Amino acid sequence: MKSLREIIVTLKLPHAKQEIFINSMAKRKIVKAGRRGGKTVGAAIFSIKKFLSGKRVLYTAPTQEQVNKYWSEINLALSNPIKQGLFKRNIAENFIELSGTEQRIKAKTAWNADSLRGDYADVLILDEFQLMNEDTWGLVGAPMLLDNDGDAIFIYTPPSLHSRSISKANDPQHAAKMYRKAVEEQKNGSKRWEAFHFTSLENPYISKDALNEITSDMSFMAYQMEIMAEDLDEAPGALWTRKTIDNYRITRQTEDFDRVVVSVDPSATSTGDEAGVVVCGRANKHGYVVADKSIQGSPLIWAKEAVNAYHEYKADKIIAESNNGGEMVELTIHQVDKNVPVKLIHASRGKQTRAEPISVLAEKGKIHHIGNFIKLEEELCLWTPGDKSPNRLDAMVHGMTELLVKAGVGFDWSSFVDGDA
Repeated sequence: MKSLREIIVTLKLPHAKQEIFINSMAKRKIVKAGRRGGKTVGAAIFSIKKFLSGKRVLYTAPTQEQVNKYWSEINLALSNPIKQGLFKRNIAENFIELSGTEQRIKAKTAWNADSLRGDYADVLILDEFQLMNEDTWGLVGAPMLLDNDGDAIFIYTPPSLHSRSISKANDPQHAAKMYRKAVEEQKNGSKRWEAFHFTSLENPYISKDALNEITSDMSFMAYQMEIMAEDLDEAPGALWTRKTIDNYRITRQTEDFDRVVVSVDPSATSTGDEAGVVVCGRANKHGYVVADKSIQGSPLIWAKEAVNAYHEYKADKIIAESNNGGEMVELTIHQVDKNVPVKLIHASRGKQTRAEPISVLAEKGKIHHIGNFIKLEEELCLWTPGDKSPNRLDAMVHGMTELLVKAGVGFDWSSFVDGDA
């Protein structure tokens, strides 16, 4: 059988940052790396090292495409001992094992806690961890390692707004927060946690042409996050800031609303972006974000969510953008409840033009979030004019525009913006 060094050569020698991660003795390792930075190959080399030492290794990633990359590396490296009959390979279930023992290496998809259930391991690798629901680790991953005091490796690339839209995480920053915690533990002398950071540029095996192709259409922020692997929770030039939102946030509703609307930015398919569904209220010429009910699903699913919110919050109407679906948007909502009043709006102006008045009001303390809306606030603080605006942001802007900007609200817009009205 090949030696470990011969197997690693089959996969290409690990680059310097990979080698530090692979040789780390920490029980909990978190790797923050850029796209094509070598994190999956590094995980494969680490997995083989543990497998050949007799460990039971479980690798997980959210999608089959991500699993396939890892699994192809594992099969390439272990092809000789498999052909010699030393190891048994199950192609259908993506595992290789030493028959009659617990020694095994397996790859599977896992978005959330339920999809990770039904297995156990000495070494658990959670790749693209930023896209997984937090319970994947907290409810299932951590307990499966208890019996053998197993090791865990978390691998992630700071998520752009696009990738955040497909994430199953409740908090899109949960991987970044774990990374910061690991760094602090290291600083305090802990040997249990170790954090690693390498950029796409540090992978000597990626061609400059390929890197240029990846980055040519990226915004500066996307480049910082996905190539330089920097965690950002606020974009330079964004219309909203964390400070603004936090300064005027309230914990509970203290005034009676004179109007409540459910604002919808529709999605046309069940597999695309989420539909923005945001509940907005108005009291004393101030706007309030009451609830974020945004959801991914078919038009009928988001229509049901919007109608349920309409009744739950005693709204006076549903505001829906008609650009994506036209009259079908209203027809879909009325398919759920024909008695709900719907106002269709056509967004003829640019997204920046629509969003700027609302961001000005937020800066002046005229808009308040009742509680925390993690995903909505991510979108507000990471979107920069010129980029495709996300659905929660669009829905909130439409709702606040209806309540605070549209003609007929009972006050002068210019004095509202510039004065203390």
